[in-house]
Parts: sequence; C-alpha cells; structure tokens
Amino acid sequence: MSGPTVVPPPLSQGVGYGVVVGLGAAFAIGMVIATRSLKRTFGEDNKTTETYMVANRSVGTGLTASAVISSWTYSTALLGSPYLTYWHGIALPVWWANGQSTMICAFGWLAIEAKRKVPNAHTLLELIRARYGTLAHIIWIVLCLINNLLNFSSMLVGASAAVSALTGMDITAATYLLPLGVAIYTYFGGIRATFLTDYVHTFIIMVILVWFTIKVLALKEIGSIGALYDAVLPLSKAHPVAGNYHGSYLTMTSKEAIFFGIIHIVTNFGIGFSSEVAAAVPGYILGGNAYFAIPFAFGTIMGLGALALEQTPAFPTYPRRMTTEEVSSGLVLPYVSQAIAGKGGAAAVLLIVFMSCTSVSSAQLIAMSSIFSFDIYGTYINKKATNAQIIKWSHIGVVVSALLNSTLATAFHQGGVDLNWLLYFLGILICPGTFPTAFALVWKRQTRAAAVISPLIGMACGLAVWIGTAYAYYGEATIASLGQTLPCLFGNITSSFVPLVITLAISYIWPDSNFEWSDLLSIKRVEDDEHGEVAAKASHFDAEAYFSPERVAFMKRMSRIAVFWGIATFAGQVALWPLPMYGARFVFSKKLFIAWVVVSLIWLWVALFIANFYPLLDGGLKKIWLVLKGEKDASAVDETRSADISPSSDSVTASPPGEKVAVVVEQKTA
Repeated sequence: MSGPTVVPPPLSQGVGYGVVVGLGAAFAIGMVIATRSLKRTFGEDNKTTETYMVANRSVGTGLTASAVISSWTYSTALLGSPYLTYWHGIALPVWWANGQSTMICAFGWLAIEAKRKVPNAHTLLELIRARYGTLAHIIWIVLCLINNLLNFSSMLVGASAAVSALTGMDITAATYLLPLGVAIYTYFGGIRATFLTDYVHTFIIMVILVWFTIKVLALKEIGSIGALYDAVLPLSKAHPVAGNYHGSYLTMTSKEAIFFGIIHIVTNFGIGFSSEVAAAVPGYILGGNAYFAIPFAFGTIMGLGALALEQTPAFPTYPRRMTTEEVSSGLVLPYVSQAIAGKGGAAAVLLIVFMSCTSVSSAQLIAMSSIFSFDIYGTYINKKATNAQIIKWSHIGVVVSALLNSTLATAFHQGGVDLNWLLYFLGILICPGTFPTAFALVWKRQTRAAAVISPLIGMACGLAVWIGTAYAYYGEATIASLGQTLPCLFGNITSSFVPLVITLAISYIWPDSNFEWSDLLSIKRVEDDEHGEVAAKASHFDAEAYFSPERVAFMKRMSRIAVFWGIATFAGQVALWPLPMYGARFVFSKKLFIAWVVVSLIWLWVALFIANFYPLLDGGLKKIWLVLKGEKDASAVDETRSADISPSSDSVTASPPGEKVAVVVEQKTA
C-alpha cells in the first residue's frame, strides 16, 4: 500500500513567518533591553571590546554549563539523532552523544591551558599569529571561516527544511530569515547577549524535549516502554537493518552506528569559552555530561517511536513508510511530532528548531565577526584600531556572516545537498586543523613549518581519499556516492590524522627551540578610554598579579582535574560502554530495554536541572532581582577594579573572583 507522496504541512505559512520573524524580533528586542539593564546594574558596557567579545571574562559555572549544553544542541542534533536512530537503531544515539560529550569535557582542559598561556587573547587566531606568524595566521583564518561557514550553513539546511515541512514556508525565505533576529541581538549585545539567549533558549528546549519523551511513551498507540519494545522488535524481519546483528533495531552491534560514531568523534573539534577559571572546568564537565542525555534519550525515544508509530494511522505518511529523501532531510522528528500531538506537536518542533538554530547562530556570528574585526581588520587593515573601530567592524562582521551563511545554505538546497550529506562530509574540511591547533596551545615544540604545512597536506589527502574511495566503491564521484558512509569515514580519518603525523615529523626533524610560552603575553587587550571609566577597567591587565603563585597553583590543579574528567568520560562513554556491547552481539531483552530507556530519561531530567535551574542557583536569581529592582550592584565596581589583581589564598582555593581571563575561540561543530 502507498500513502500520499507529499505530506501537507500541519501549520500555516503565517505561523512559520510569525515564529521565524516575530519571535526572532521579540528576542532581539528583549536582548537589547537586557544588555542595557546589565550595563545599568553591573556596569557592563557592550561598547567596549572586552565586554562585547569575551563578556569581561566573567561568566559563572551555572551559566557556562547551560551555554555549553545550548551551544551543542544544534538543530542538526535535534533533527539528526531521531532520524539516524530510525535508520540504524538503538546504538546510534549513544554514538551521537559520546561523540560530543567526550569532546566537550576535553575542552575544559584546553580552556584552562588557554587561561594559563594566553590570558589576553580574544580569538584562536590571535594565538596562531603570535606564535607562528603571518602565513600561518592567514591559513587559520581560512580554516576557521570554512569551519564556521559549514557548521552554520549545515544547521540552516536542516532547520529551514524542517520549518518548510511544518509550515509550507518557502525554504529560501526560511534560510535567510532564521538568522535575522539573531544578527540583531548579537549586533547590539555581543557575547554576553549570546550567553543570555543561550540560557533562555535552552530552558524552553529542555522543557519541550522532556514533554516529547513522556508524550510518546504515554500515547495510546504505544502506551509504555515495554509496548514500544514490542512494536519495534518484529521490524527486524519486515525491514531489517543492513549491518546490524540479526537486522535488529535493538542491538548495539551496528556497523553503520559505529562508523558514524568514528566520524562524529573526529569531526567534533571546537572550542568556545568566556568563563572564570573556577567555572571553566566544572562548567564544561557538567555541561558535557548533561548534554549526553539529549541525543541519548531524545534520539532513542523519538527515533524508535517513529518506527512504532509509522505502522499506525496516526503517522502522517501512513500506510507508506517515509522515503529516503524525507528521512535524510531530517523530517522524522516533524512527522512523529504530528503523530503524537497533532498541530501542537508540530508547533513544538517548530519552536525548538527555531530556538536551537538561533542559539547556536549567535555564537557562530560572534565567532565570525571576531575574525573580521580582530584578525582581518585589526591585523592587516588598521593595525592601530581603536575600541570603537573594532566594535564597528564586529558589527559589520555579524551582518556579513549572516548573509554569507544563508547564501551558502541556499546553494546547498539548490544543489540537492541535504542534512545527512553535510553531517558526514563536514569533518573532511574541518578536521585538518585539529592536532595543529591543540599543539599550538599545549606543545611547545611544534614548529612554524609544521603548523603551516600539516593542515594543508591533511586537507588535500582527506579530499583525495574521499573522492577516490567514492569512485572505487561506487564507480563514480557524485553527490550521492560522495555522501555514502565509507568515503566520508575514510576521508574524515585521513584529514584528521595525517596532520598529526606530519606535524610530529617536521617538528622533530627540524626543531625550533626559540619559542617560549611567555612570548604569547605579547597579545594585549584592547585598551581604549573613549567610553569612559568602564572601558579602562575592563581592559586593564596586570601580568605580575595574574601569574601569582596562588593563581598558578590553582590553574594547574584545575588542569589536572580537567585531564582526569576528559579521560574518564572517554573511557566510560566510549571504551567501556558501547564498544564492548558492539562485540557482545545480542538483541536487547525487554527488561534491558526498559532499564536502558529509564536511565536515559533520568539522565535527561538531570540535564534539565543543570541547564534550567543551576544557573539561577549559581547567582542568577540575585542578579535578576537586582535588575528588576533597577538598583546598581555595589560590588560591580569593586569586582571590576580587582579583576586583574591576584585573589587571596582563600578565594583561590574556592572560586577566585579575579579569574576573569579566557579566550573566545568559537570553532563549534555539529
């Protein structure tokens, strides 16, 4: 039997434009008001570079954890984990989750290393230029722009396809309008606005995700976790999964899932931090492990729920199955939402797609605008740029970035490139800089030649292997063949690890012993008094006070803790969990399945608490109360004056108020 080939959108175009334009405008207005309130209450001036680009390096643990969760909750994650679970089964969401959570925890260590060695840097590219010179700087500008363009545009491809399917809104219009509100509030508020909107967006997203997971299991067509198991188990005979043990959706022995996991892990290199030293490690550990629950619980329940509901009249495509094109475009979540809650479910998906897309967009826009302002304008066009000029070019960068990404996403749409293709392809162009970038921050012996040559060779080799493998396996190099798993897998691995071999070889064969970490202190903050007292305070830096023995000891301790948690997370979430289960070759029993889903739901509720309520307990309620009262925070002046003064020994062992130095290296991936 076959159903309608085109599923009519459950919502009107008016709803689509209302959410994308109206809600975007509402957030923009709200964040502009919030930014002004922060300036009035806490003395934070978004017209100073240090506040606009790095939030005065003073974001606490709770808000850091929430921002980490939000920054990695891409619309591609919300759309991708359910549809890949629908295709490959219960193993896939675990590999999606650990591919990101283990990386996030590892970045806590890189965050601390950055604070120890480049306390005044605003971007990764400033570090590259200070250490390796102009040529390396230009190469990294290109690599970072490619990174952000591909990440941002791939997110828009999935989000605009979902918005179009839900509302009938023109897909090109959705692609250009989705970043509009984000560009406005990022233009006015800078990175502080992105942290605030991250929190608001995450609050709404987490509530809806929890509601969806409960709603699916309570639906009369399913009714319980055990009933979901009973509905999915027989599908191994009707629609067996190639490469899965006995063709089952309920096994961890899945070749496609583990291939995807490898691609996902090597692709997910990204760093973004503007937090206190005390907040960086706990924030990243909490955020990274809490984030795991989103693809794990949401992907499992929604993906398997789609398989179960597809057999019932409640599903939009019934009695036919979804087509390959529908699934690879990310429409599993929109369809299953309609099956469980009708127009209300469709509206909820529209809302979380909008929220996740705009939340990540704000960070991406700040990242790209920093490249335009600091690394292009401030470095090669106007080397004596003032604070006002840097801010002006940051604003220009936000607008240009929004237009560039929307245009690239539209080109992908017109060229027949969908969300699935981009998910597998991304790492081939993003991964060549992984090891050279990490070594720039943590390995003194990496030479300038190694840093310049290794990513270029890695990218060339990755592209060659990708195209050659597609031709070898499928006899042609087309969009269809290049989007297959094995060409992308081999291309990703090549582009990731060839630079490692090259940089080690060059650095050891032709060593350069002239570099010292103290050379990176040549990077200065943007000091400009034209906006008055606040700007002068925000930009002051006392190196001798900052590198006090107490502070250095504290940062080393945080570094050790970060290393421990990074290793422990990888061991627990990769080596000791899915890998042994892959080798065990079994199909889940009903009792194991019920326990599995219950654990995922508990994890999701813990993530809800960390993302939504911990920032309020971590000082957020007090700040909200001060803003509502319209009072000026008396401690703001004192904190700002002491921002770069070494804290007392007591504050160092607890939560040093002076640790307001970090790097913003916005190189996030899907």
